[in-house]
Amino acid sequence: MTTWGKAAAAVAAGLVRKAGRGCTRVAADAAAMLRRVVAGTASAVRAVSARGAGPGWPKIVPGAAACAVLLGGGSAMLWLAAPVEPSGAAPPDGETVVFTVAPGATFGQITDTLVARGLIRRPLLFRVYGRLRRDDRNVRAGTYALDAGTGWGRLLDALVEGRVRMVPVTIPEGFTLPRIATRIAGITELPADTVRVRLGGEDGHARWDLPGPGLEGYLFPDTYLFAGGVPLDAVVGAMSERYRSYWTPEREARAAELGLSEREVVTLASIIQAEARAANEMPAISAVYHNRLRIGMLLQADPTVLYALGGHRPRLLYAAMDSVADHPYNTYTQGGLPPGPIGAPGAAALDAALHPAEVDYLYFVANADGSHTFSRTLSEHNRAVARARREAAGAGPGGG
Repeated sequence: MTTWGKAAAAVAAGLVRKAGRGCTRVAADAAAMLRRVVAGTASAVRAVSARGAGPGWPKIVPGAAACAVLLGGGSAMLWLAAPVEPSGAAPPDGETVVFTVAPGATFGQITDTLVARGLIRRPLLFRVYGRLRRDDRNVRAGTYALDAGTGWGRLLDALVEGRVRMVPVTIPEGFTLPRIATRIAGITELPADTVRVRLGGEDGHARWDLPGPGLEGYLFPDTYLFAGGVPLDAVVGAMSERYRSYWTPEREARAAELGLSEREVVTLASIIQAEARAANEMPAISAVYHNRLRIGMLLQADPTVLYALGGHRPRLLYAAMDSVADHPYNTYTQGGLPPGPIGAPGAAALDAALHPAEVDYLYFVANADGSHTFSRTLSEHNRAVARARREAAGAGPGGG
């Protein structure tokens, strides 16, 4: 074989070895195609060398070999780069496409998903690209939302860095654990009953360094962003951490000044939260309960009785109240604050518990419009109750 022939064959063989290393198993056929082309070229070079080449062959042979290699390599690359249409209509550039990478999915399976969703059209070349970046085994599972037309580099960066789709979850003020469980079950992809059981344990507070009893009242109401399929512990951790952030040194000092523990402040705030329709009335409602606690008067808070009964009822009848007369959360029969919160108070209710209005009210009653009338004496309160009932019946203030 001439020197030029040997050089061409060596270059071609090097290209084959590099292709073999850079390609994934899916691209192995392309590498094999290139090997066959190179093998054929080498055979031709050897045949010409064996017969003896004329004066022009030293220039023709390397050129022919190079062309053969380029043609073969080009054929292989065209095969790799051939576009594949998605199974459905391709989304227009800029449209958000949602897809899921399952735990344990191979890079090939992930590529197939991207093709099906119209995010890439050249799967074989994309697999080679992922292999060359050494990221074909670094993709993180999760649900993603990416724009159609996103370049391969940005797309693969998002998959490797785990930039999963974030879903907002809002927990309103006053929600109890069962209602919170129902709200977050979808994001955790667990059955609501399973979430309720796991949140409802009486010792659930211990793991998260919360006052207790249980998690009731300590999963702070707010809007959170979670990835789909997020573990329940991660949700509880985020919500309890948000609760913890409320307790600044100034608020801790204020609770100590009032002679209340953290649990007692949250418990009182949960009652205020359940009673108030408007935040501007919370300090006055707080004052009523602080005044009653100070003189040893029963709190007589309807929301605590409803909590003992297991939830909201259109009307709270005496028979129902009697059925839970001995329940520790029945503040009509049990003195002081109940053992723990009856729901999740928000920051406004907590602030009201720490900063009651400077008034001497001992009573309040709800009006038909959701506002409250506050009274200092029982006789004033009874008149307010009668007036509220007339309004609720449609007679209006001062009616018969």
